[in-house]
Amino acid sequence: VQLVESGGGLVQPGGSLRLSCAGSGLTLDYYAIGWFRQAPGKEREGVSCIGSNDGTTYYTDSVKGRFTISRDNAKNTVYLQMNSLKPEDTAVYYCAAGPGCADDGDYWGQGTQVTVSS
Repeated sequence: VQLVESGGGLVQPGGSLRLSCAGSGLTLDYYAIGWFRQAPGKEREGVSCIGSNDGTTYYTDSVKGRFTISRDNAKNTVYLQMNSLKPEDTAVYYCAAGPGCADDGDYWGQGTQVTVSS
């Protein structure tokens, strides 16, 4: 059972990336899936979450209007589309699966680095 993130990289300010969180041995549509990030020297913060039942989405204020979370159940994958990226978005991004967006994740991926720099 594992979650695998991909799609990180180096992008210029104002650019876009799409992160993927793929489930292996885990059916993601049974879980709420959250995206978290941790920058060097900072605490981990929740970025976005999508619920398991009705697909309700949540975003932290700093990414509202720029990031979009979505599911593709056929591919057992959750995406985080990130537009208008800023240097302060630089961090390692993790996805996690849990019973709800207000709960701790039961399963975590290994993380993918996102660097926003000119």
